[in-house]
Amino acid sequence: MIKKLATLLALAVVVAINFSIWSYINNPLQLQPWTSTTMGVTFDPTKKDVTAKAKITLIHKEEDIDKDLALLEGKFHAVRTYTVLKGLHKVPELAAKHNLNVTLGAWIGPDLEKNRQEIETLIQLSREENSKIVRLMVGNEVLQRNEIPKKQLIEYIREVKKRTWRPVSTSDTWDKWLANPELANEVDYIGAHILPYWEGISVDDAVDYVFDRYHDLQLAFPNKPIVITEVGWPSDGQARKQATASKTNQAKFLREFLNRAAKEKLAYYVIEAFDQPSKMTLEGTVGAYWGIFNADRQLKFPMDGGVLALPAWKHWATGAAMFSVVLMGLFLFTRKSIKLPGLVFFGLIANLAASFIFWTASIGAQQYQTPMSIVFWVLLITMQIMALIILLIESLEIAEVVWHRNTARTFQPLTPSPEFKYPKVSLHLPIHNEPPTMVRKTLEALAKVDYPNLEVLVMDNNTKDPAVWQPVEADCKRLGSKFRFFHLENWPGFKAGAINHALEQTASDAEIIAVIDSDYILSPDWLKRMVPYFDNENVGFVQSPQDYRDLHVSAFKSFCYWEYAGFFNIGMVQRNEYNAIIQHGTMTMVRKSALLEVGNWAQWCICEDSELGLRLYEAGYDSVYCKDSFGKGLMPDTMSGYMTQRYRWVYGAMQIIKAHWRSFLPTKKSPLTSAQRYYFVAGWLPWFSDALALLFTTASLVLTGMIWYDSIDGDNKLNTELPVSAFLLPTIGLFSFKIIRSLWLYQARVPCSIGQSFGASLTGLSLTHTVAKGTIQGLFIKGKPFMRTPKYEKQGPLFTGLMTIREELLILILLGIAIWKMHSLEHFDNLSGHLWIAVLSVQAVPYFATLLTLLISIAPNYRLNKSVIRVEDLDDA
Repeated sequence: MIKKLATLLALAVVVAINFSIWSYINNPLQLQPWTSTTMGVTFDPTKKDVTAKAKITLIHKEEDIDKDLALLEGKFHAVRTYTVLKGLHKVPELAAKHNLNVTLGAWIGPDLEKNRQEIETLIQLSREENSKIVRLMVGNEVLQRNEIPKKQLIEYIREVKKRTWRPVSTSDTWDKWLANPELANEVDYIGAHILPYWEGISVDDAVDYVFDRYHDLQLAFPNKPIVITEVGWPSDGQARKQATASKTNQAKFLREFLNRAAKEKLAYYVIEAFDQPSKMTLEGTVGAYWGIFNADRQLKFPMDGGVLALPAWKHWATGAAMFSVVLMGLFLFTRKSIKLPGLVFFGLIANLAASFIFWTASIGAQQYQTPMSIVFWVLLITMQIMALIILLIESLEIAEVVWHRNTARTFQPLTPSPEFKYPKVSLHLPIHNEPPTMVRKTLEALAKVDYPNLEVLVMDNNTKDPAVWQPVEADCKRLGSKFRFFHLENWPGFKAGAINHALEQTASDAEIIAVIDSDYILSPDWLKRMVPYFDNENVGFVQSPQDYRDLHVSAFKSFCYWEYAGFFNIGMVQRNEYNAIIQHGTMTMVRKSALLEVGNWAQWCICEDSELGLRLYEAGYDSVYCKDSFGKGLMPDTMSGYMTQRYRWVYGAMQIIKAHWRSFLPTKKSPLTSAQRYYFVAGWLPWFSDALALLFTTASLVLTGMIWYDSIDGDNKLNTELPVSAFLLPTIGLFSFKIIRSLWLYQARVPCSIGQSFGASLTGLSLTHTVAKGTIQGLFIKGKPFMRTPKYEKQGPLFTGLMTIREELLILILLGIAIWKMHSLEHFDNLSGHLWIAVLSVQAVPYFATLLTLLISIAPNYRLNKSVIRVEDLDDA
């Protein structure tokens, strides 16, 4: 009871700390207040749900215009419009009703007939005596868009000036005015857009930048009044160079600018009154967020007092806290073997991960969504949750390994009493095209096994060359009647088919079936020390770890050895605590009656060993795993063999999932315990994580390609955006945690040095693409044949090795080009761009690890004393 209370108290403190972090991050930003009436604002009454396509033919209703202008009354002195068509000819009349002056604009574009309508309506409205029109604008960014010749624009301006007495100009970016002084000679005032965001200026320097450009215009045109016809900052959207779009940055810019503009008596129009989601099609996401009001006609922030980036942060923080409590409840309170520090550690990770998910969701909730963007956000949150699950599973593994209490299922080798009656063991040794000298060593070691009731069945499966299998047959005859040899020609079912045939040939009084691989040299006491566990009638199989005797042959094999050791010293030990280990096809023993009961070895699965273990669990049997080594085999000699072996394991696991998926459902009908379901799914999730990483890498390359294409298109306003938040947790987050977890657990459970841990991590990373491919193909492709891991394989030349990893090399090259391209784009010289480069760099690490591991694998073999050694020599020793 005291322990439970202490646990609950500790986890409550973790939740409280997390909530306080939300509070600190969302502390109101204190800025210079603006309490006066703003000079002017650009005005477009388009509503939130209007698309860019619908806007082309939209006719604004008079009542909608009137409501919007009523909102602006008292807050602004004037409004500026861009067109006098589509119902906006009513603006001057309605603005006068709300005491608002008007800068009236006519839209000029490539449609000359429409231009004529705009000009005629502009002139007609300007002649109304009682209106509050203060100036006229003929066109908006006409030079910037380059849709009509400059000469044509000048003719329009001259015509309007002739036919009205009001001041006339056009509106364009400040640099276009400086580049076209002849245009300034035609207008009554300079209407300039000065928008630091589009030029990538940091918000800290933005107001100074506006006034510097304003003064440049004053110097260039000393006899012309200067009106800043667009000035502002977006509250959301893609960063541009050093300019970051955010609500707090918009508030900072506007308050600072408005106060300074009042002191220097500038004429200006802030862009814009209301957010315009329809502009996203033209300008990207950022185009929607320039309004002082949002598209629902609510002020985004006050003009005095503190400014909150996320006003509803308490709701999001509360949701994250509740979600983290649910996660902790699901994962922790069924784990009685974890000590309090482990529970606190997991609680901390759960809180941080839940907060990240809710923070991501809060970003989407504050943005304007289209059907396509909703699909994107649903996929994004789904992927974030998948990454969260993987993160929590790996965190729980750390907690269970580092802060673990021994339980009744922590097994040690047994020393049976002299009275113990040893059941008969039938040991099956399947071979296929194996070097006879290697098999001879295995057989000779079997001959030395200290067990009183043993038979050995050697099953040669489809070896065609008699020179390979006949020496093995001769060795079996030489070693005595305990050894029986079978040569199977054109036999179906690969390894599973061979050992199923062995099962038919097994002595009728045999109770235990043992299986080892053809390269394994057994310790004489394996059977004596582990068979007694079958005294428990519920034990269906007993597993000992795979171990290897050639780790000192080369650096490559040393790294591989420690990569394998991680699973057998960490994963298998932990799974054993919950009766959920993975059965392997070597160093395994099975109760014969149980094997026959569940239906022999599965010939449809290329991982028939793991599939059998699962069926035994489904039948209600228990397992025993002891991490003490009782036999040592040989590792793959080449990178190709290493990759092929892992591919087979992954592909076979996917076959098992497809055949047994109902057993993993959390229902009462499942024959597995909840712990068994958890550990089987948790054990396979990292492989799905690698498949997900491949999809993210592909997406990253496509997006970077789109950015590069956008940049050569020549448009200054690059609209391709970087979904950095979508990639942070599944790439940088999971990768960093994966490395930390690996090193941490290795130091806790695996008897190796830091350097050997890094070597294991390197070789594990080098298989990322292989695992991803095996996962995807295993799920969607049927009928892959059994893939044997060759022994005594000769190392090929460099070119052969590079061809083995050609897919990884191609992706590595593409990622390198993508990183280089992103570095070269000035537009993305900001936090968002740097994070994207970090994402691409992290995605490149596994592929670089593959190349590095290959180079290590083909390097000359060596030992620590630099002398060359062969596996054959090691066996002889």
